[in-house]
Amino acid sequence: MVDPVPQSAAEDDPDDSEQSHSEDRRGSHRRGKPQKKRSFWKELPILIAIALVLTILIQAFLAKVFMIPSGSMEATLHGCPGCTGDRILVDRVTYDFTDPSPGDVVVFKGPPAWTENEIAPQESGNIIVRGLRGLGSLVGFAPPDERDFVKRVIAVGGQTVQCCDPQNRVIVDGKALDEPYIHWENPDHAMQDSFAPVKVPQGTLWVMGDNRNNSEDSRYQGGGGANGAVPVDDVIGKARIIVFPPGRWGGVSDHDPQADAQPVALGAPAWQDGLPLGLGFAAAVPTLFVGRRVKAGLGKARR
Repeated sequence: MVDPVPQSAAEDDPDDSEQSHSEDRRGSHRRGKPQKKRSFWKELPILIAIALVLTILIQAFLAKVFMIPSGSMEATLHGCPGCTGDRILVDRVTYDFTDPSPGDVVVFKGPPAWTENEIAPQESGNIIVRGLRGLGSLVGFAPPDERDFVKRVIAVGGQTVQCCDPQNRVIVDGKALDEPYIHWENPDHAMQDSFAPVKVPQGTLWVMGDNRNNSEDSRYQGGGGANGAVPVDDVIGKARIIVFPPGRWGGVSDHDPQADAQPVALGAPAWQDGLPLGLGFAAAVPTLFVGRRVKAGLGKARR
């Protein structure tokens, strides 16, 4: 007798088979249906928040945009009255590995000697205005809240700087600087104010503006002298690129004025200028006297 062939599970339970096929169809339908995307307006606040966080981090550690508020660095950097002030990108990383060098254009926090007589900027009582101003300062479209300055490094700690040689050039360690970037607002008065030799203290910088006759810099700040030098620790970074306006896009010159400096013979004080003449006159008197005595003795010998 032949045993009957067992029925399959599907044939044993047709209800279970139908339910399984139904679930498979629903699962397939769910996998095939695309998920609904969030609207642009819901994602916009998230994008703005991410952008602000990235901007803050980048400007705090890598690079920051600054606005030039004055004309002391004309014509390298525009900040003249009535013109569009340049926005510059300042490298905040370079000076973590090296110190500023002569010719670098640097942005720095004003040391006490520079800011003690400055009038602090007035803060608006409107919290919205303060917030907008802070945001504008962050991205370089408003003057910074803190009192920052931008100047060019002329000499570093340990060097001696003074002005000027007979050609009206600044002198560092006895050599006249090569400064093609100097700007004269009045070409008929292309003369720099002279100042006595200053030995720049170690750990500081002697800085001056390219607009040489319109710059309150190390020559005058803190009463001049060593007090006008800027501590290296106060340097925020090195000016690299002009990012706005578009017509002035380009790098910021860091021409080293000491690279082609020329040795100069400094003028001596007035009393020293007359010294050779005085010595010559003093020597002439005994020479004339001795000459006459010799002549007289020769005359007697002939007789």
